[in-house]
Amino acid sequence: MQSCHRRALLLLLFAATVPAFAADKAKAKPEAEVPGWEQPQPAVENIDYTMYARIREEGFQHSHIMEYGSALADDIGPRLTGSPNMAKANAWTRDQLTAMGCVNAHLDDWGEFGIGWQQLNTWVRMTSPDTAVFIAQATPWSPGTNGPVSGEAVSVNITDDKDFDQYKGKLAGKIVLLGEMREVPPVDKALFERYSDKDLEEMTQYPETNGRGPGGDMQARIKAYLARMRMVDKIAQFLAEEKVAGVIRPSRDANGGGGSGGTIFDDNGAALGRTPYKREGAVKVPVVVMAIESYGRVSRLLAAHVPVTIEMDVETKFTGDSEHGYDTIAEITGTDPNLKEQVVMVGGHLDSWIAGTGATDNGAGTIVAMEVMRILKALDVHPRRTIRIALWSGEEEGLFGSRGYVKEHFGFAAPLTTPDQAALPEFLRATGPLELKPEQKLISGYFNVDNGSGKLRGIYLQENAAVEPIFAQWMAPLKDLGVTTITMRNTGGTDHLSFDAVGIPGFQFIQDPLDYETRTHHSNQDVFERLQPADLKQAAVVEAIFVYNTAMRDQMLPRKPLPHPELRQQQMNPLPGMFPGAVEPASK
Repeated sequence: MQSCHRRALLLLLFAATVPAFAADKAKAKPEAEVPGWEQPQPAVENIDYTMYARIREEGFQHSHIMEYGSALADDIGPRLTGSPNMAKANAWTRDQLTAMGCVNAHLDDWGEFGIGWQQLNTWVRMTSPDTAVFIAQATPWSPGTNGPVSGEAVSVNITDDKDFDQYKGKLAGKIVLLGEMREVPPVDKALFERYSDKDLEEMTQYPETNGRGPGGDMQARIKAYLARMRMVDKIAQFLAEEKVAGVIRPSRDANGGGGSGGTIFDDNGAALGRTPYKREGAVKVPVVVMAIESYGRVSRLLAAHVPVTIEMDVETKFTGDSEHGYDTIAEITGTDPNLKEQVVMVGGHLDSWIAGTGATDNGAGTIVAMEVMRILKALDVHPRRTIRIALWSGEEEGLFGSRGYVKEHFGFAAPLTTPDQAALPEFLRATGPLELKPEQKLISGYFNVDNGSGKLRGIYLQENAAVEPIFAQWMAPLKDLGVTTITMRNTGGTDHLSFDAVGIPGFQFIQDPLDYETRTHHSNQDVFERLQPADLKQAAVVEAIFVYNTAMRDQMLPRKPLPHPELRQQQMNPLPGMFPGAVEPASK
C-alpha cells in the first residue's frame, strides 16, 4: 500500500513538471531554425592537414596557372566589357571550367551594359617642326578619325566657365592637347616592392575611423568630383561643337599621379565624358592618351610659340549600343545531404581596360580562381557544400557584374529616385532599406583576388571580428608561405563589396604590391611579363585551402550584423578609384 502511494505521488509530481518542461522547450528555438552562421562556432577548427599537403603538392608541382595566363592575356588580349574580346573570354573560361570537370558552366546575363567597342589601330606622330613617333592609344569608347587626320596642335586648358571664351571659334580642324603639362619627377625608388614585416604589422592596426564618417574631407572630395565631372561634360560638348580634328590627353596613373618611362594609363579617367559607354554619354570626337614624355615635347614647343603639326589615325569598331554583360559561372557540386544547397564562392573580375592585355588587372585573379577549381577537381574533392566560381564583367565601370549577380540571387537596396538623388551618379545615391532573397541564407562566404600578381600575405576581415579566430587557425600551417596577417580593416574597390553590401561574408586577400600600382594598373604595361609564376601558384594554393575549409566545416562562416545601406551617405567609405576617375567607381 505504501508503495502504491509513493508511485501515485511520483506520477503526480511528474505530471506537474511536464507542462513547465514543455513550455521551456517551446521557448527554445529549434536548432534547425537557427541560421547556419549563428550556430555555435567550435573553439578549435577541424583542420585536414593531409588535404593541405595534397593541395600544396598539386598547386606547386602540377600548376596550369601560367598556361591560363598566356591564353587569356596573349591569345584573347584586353577585355573591355561589351567588346568582342570580352565575349571570347566569357566563352573560353566557360569551356575551360567544363573541361576540368566543373558542372553547370554557363554565362549569366546581368543586363544591358551599353556600347560595344574595340580598338583596332591607333598611331600619333609629329610631322613638324621635326618628325617623331609618339606612344599613344585611343581612350575607351573613342570614335575613330575615319583615316589619318593632320592638324595644327594647340594647347587648351579649361578649368572654369570663363576659360571657354578664349578658345571659342578657334579650334576647328585643330589637334587639341587638353590639359596642362605636369611635372615628371625622377624615379627615385623601386617600382617593384613586397610588404615588409613592418608594413604588415601596421596593417593589423585598426584606424579609429577606418574611412567612415561624413568627414569634411570626404564631402569636399565628393563635391569636387561632381564639379569636375560637370566640367568634363561641358568641355566634351564644346570641343565637339568646335569641330576639332582630335584630342590628346596626357597620361597619368590610375590614381591620378605621375606615370612615366613610356607607360600610359588608359581608363575612364582619360576618357572625355562621364559615361562614354552609354549612347547618351558617347564621346563625339576622337580622343587619345599619350605618354607624358611625348606630351611634354609638344607642350614645350607650343609654349615657345613654335608651330607643331600632328598627324593621327584612330581606328575603332563599334558593335552596338545595347550590349549585355555576362559573368562566367561554374560549380563543383556539394555532396552532404544537409549542406549541399549551401554555397562557397570564389572569383575575380574577367574584364579589363585596353592599353595592355589585362594580365594583372585582373587576369591574375581570374586565373587564380580557375586554378583553385582545377586543383580541387584534380584531387577529386567531394565538398560538403557546393563550390561556385564567378568571373565578373563590368567591374571596371562600377562592379556591374557582381552587383547584378548579387541583386538577382541574394538581395539589393534600391537607389532613391527623388530629383536630388537622381542627379547624382548611382554609386553616390542614398538607397532604401535592404531587401534580401532566400538564397542569401545559403551562401557561407565569397573569396576574391584583385590586387595584381603578388603572393597572398593575409586577409582583410571587413570588420567581421567573429571570423578572425577561424582564419587564424587556417593560416597557421601557411606561415611558411608568408601568409601571416589578419586585419579588421575594410578594403574597397572590387567585387567582394557587392557581397558585403547584402550581409554576406566577402573577403579580399592582402597581396604583395609588386609593381601593380606603380606600373601595371590600367596601363600598357599590364601584360603577361608582369605575372609572377611563383606568387600566383602560392595564391592559388592559399585560396584553394580557404575555399576547401569553408566548404567542409560543419558551420557556415559567422556574419556581421546586416548593413544599413540607407545610411550610406551618412556613413560612407571612400571608394578607391572614385577619384579622380571620370566615371563610376573604378577598380581599386
